[in-house]
Amino acid sequence: MGHGDGRGRMVSSADADDSGTRILHVDMDAFYAAVEVLDDPSLRGLPLIIGAPDGRSVVSSASYEARRYGVRSAMPVSQAVRLCPTARIVPPHFHRYQEVSRQVMAIFESFTPLVEPLSVDEAFLDVQGVRRLWGSPARIAAQIRERVLAEVGITCSVGVAATKHVAKMASTMAKPDGMLVVAEHDTLAFLAPRPVRALWGVGPKAAEALEARGLRTIGDLRTASPEMLDRAVGPALSARLAQLARGEDARAVDTERVEKSIGHEETFDHDVADRAFLRAELLRLADRVGARLRRAGWETSTVAIKIRFDDFRTVTRSQTLPEPTAVGQRIGEAAQSLFALVERRDPVRLVGVRAENLRPAGGGALALWDEDEDWRKVEGAVDEAMARFGSATISRARHIGRGEGRGAARHPKDHGVD
Repeated sequence: MGHGDGRGRMVSSADADDSGTRILHVDMDAFYAAVEVLDDPSLRGLPLIIGAPDGRSVVSSASYEARRYGVRSAMPVSQAVRLCPTARIVPPHFHRYQEVSRQVMAIFESFTPLVEPLSVDEAFLDVQGVRRLWGSPARIAAQIRERVLAEVGITCSVGVAATKHVAKMASTMAKPDGMLVVAEHDTLAFLAPRPVRALWGVGPKAAEALEARGLRTIGDLRTASPEMLDRAVGPALSARLAQLARGEDARAVDTERVEKSIGHEETFDHDVADRAFLRAELLRLADRVGARLRRAGWETSTVAIKIRFDDFRTVTRSQTLPEPTAVGQRIGEAAQSLFALVERRDPVRLVGVRAENLRPAGGGALALWDEDEDWRKVEGAVDEAMARFGSATISRARHIGRGEGRGAARHPKDHGVD
């Protein structure tokens, strides 16, 4: 696999053999940094860190120039600056990234209706049914790269393969600004020398368990006994890894991809030990989650919280609700109940609230009475006020004046719909 900074890059020629392929994985190159350069050309060629300019925040993205110093996403900005002292720190502009993402996705959809967005900067495309219109999969990939550069002004990398898994591996190896084609009959040879860590579903612990048994490459997995794989990673994961190692991936491009979760997090300027303040923060975040659920027309069946302590240990808790809801008050009450179950009382660095197991609003049976009717009216009025005057002007009274003193949250991390 690539190193994330362009080293080890592999690309195919324009006339590469793409027989048996139908899936493209298109991934923008250092997307956030690329958009910042697009808007400010004076940043071109500089090592860029996208994040808040202080040591408490984390890196949202980094240019390839910064990545060559070891800077990575989710790394504390303070650590990134130590690795790359000459880096320019640029605050993120998420609304702008969404805007550019819509331009890119529109280009994908002009080639095929079978587009499955994975995030703002990547998507799977099934091009089998549009070959007569646009040519072979490799030719379509080349045209997409040309149009994204010409019409949007940024570069992307494309993997072309017979399956989603191999296409995604190929796009990673082609970065930045490349295309890698893996013909169907070359799939096993392509996979064999790749590290087991490149397989979908293999995290650090699973990789360590496999490598401890001498299974370091995908080729090693292919020849391992089922019993050995079961002992290493358990029966469920071992069966899936064995299939992927053989190049088997029956997943189709899913154009009806349903949102899985919506969440908000806050990282504090200073570690916070005040439990009352933390409970209020959870309620504030729950209000924001509820507002986004209502805007998107969803309800949540499960509420989860994340608490990261001053030593970076992170705990999560979740709770299934009696009835699905998009009411921030109800989500906040669940979050506060979950927080009460967290036994540690150490200072907290980050808190988060997430709505999971989403479903379309109003999809359940009607109850004889609605216990949340009053809260729905209140929050509906708040939604209208925010739409007119902006979200920064509306807050619960209990949050007023909390901007100083006890570790106020300054670095929001909004999790879009995953």
